Amino acid sequence: MSDAQMLGHSDNAEEDSAPSVHPSLAHRIEFAATKALIAFFRFLGLDRASAISGRFLRFVGPLLRSISRRAEDNLCAAFPDWPEDKIKATTKDVWENLGRTVAEFAHLKVFMEYEKNGRVTFEGYEDVWEATKRGRSIIFVTGHFANWEVSAVAAQAAGVDYAFVYRRANNRLVDEFIVSERAKVMSAMQIPKGKASVLQIVKALKTGHSLALLVDQKLNDGIPAPFFGRDAMTTPAPAWLALRYDLPVFPISVERRGGAYFNVKVGEKIAYKKTGDTDHDVRMLTASISKAIEDEIRAAPGQWLWLHRRWPKE
Repeated sequence: MSDAQMLGHSDNAEEDSAPSVHPSLAHRIEFAATKALIAFFRFLGLDRASAISGRFLRFVGPLLRSISRRAEDNLCAAFPDWPEDKIKATTKDVWENLGRTVAEFAHLKVFMEYEKNGRVTFEGYEDVWEATKRGRSIIFVTGHFANWEVSAVAAQAAGVDYAFVYRRANNRLVDEFIVSERAKVMSAMQIPKGKASVLQIVKALKTGHSLALLVDQKLNDGIPAPFFGRDAMTTPAPAWLALRYDLPVFPISVERRGGAYFNVKVGEKIAYKKTGDTDHDVRMLTASISKAIEDEIRAAPGQWLWLHRRWPKE
């Protein structure tokens, strides 16, 4: 495999292409609507915006049958012993969590303000943060748990130097807006997914930055890894980087404690070893990473984004 392929970037993948340089009228309308929605959520305040948006999607989401049915099918496959009413109830929880997360994007700055019994609590951070402050780069792997943006805000507020890889929005105007809003409360080193990101990722690690990666979405050019009893195409990037540069890998999860309150947890370091067979080692570590993500999902199934197509069609 080439470096680009190992990092999960296909030479021809559509998802890696940059947004159009010249936005269409539809893109401009979408951008205006996005800014208006963010302004509305800011006007409401964090708690009201989160609650209203959550209730709205909890009601409307299940009516979007093509998407909601995908979540129900995923849950049925992952938890075959669950009754239908539990599947539907959990799907509603997923929609509500998504609605809250969308509204909370307008208030990310609030999650940088820490106090005892505040909006964000921490678990397992101390040793990791000390390591990064001593210049030790770390690979952080996470997924779309609760409000997944909160973990990046927490890392920034804790003084961790890190970069993170993100998927560009199809609308360039919206993408630039999201990047600029994130940069106010997260790392400014935001690396758009694609072939060009390989050099940026390596440069970030070689200059002492840690790296945060969302690893829970289907990647057609990834490698199969067990996930809830089925193989799912998974990015090999964190495993490949860890093995190549001898870096520790830690899982991070976010749990919604109710409303717009969260617990951010760094799990135990994911063990791996080098055998000299790089492909084998990458597959083994990727499977361990996938297992760590699965364990966190099982702890709070209603707070993970079951709405996307994680597994191949059967």
